[in-house]
Amino acid sequence: MKKVVLVAAMALGSLTAFAAVPATANNDTKIVVTQDDYKEIAVAEVPAAIQEALKADYPGAEITKAYVNEEKTYKLEVAMGDQTGNLYANESGEWVEQ
Repeated sequence: MKKVVLVAAMALGSLTAFAAVPATANNDTKIVVTQDDYKEIAVAEVPAAIQEALKADYPGAEITKAYVNEEKTYKLEVAMGDQTGNLYANESGEWVEQ
């Protein structure tokens, strides 16, 4: 009988040892950087169709910087008065949602 009580006491004692181990937090931080793979080009290299569409749809707007990606989608940094923004167009001069 003493052995049964002793074994039961040891079993309960070993279970409390596991409960006393603190949980470790996973502090790994992952940073994901997305790149839109646009390469800067000279404003003069922007196709005429895009420049004409800009004049027609946004009179008074000026292209300050231009970028192009492999799919020939153009990203234009545009200034109009004191406002600035980005526009996207394909090489045919059609505006693209991004």
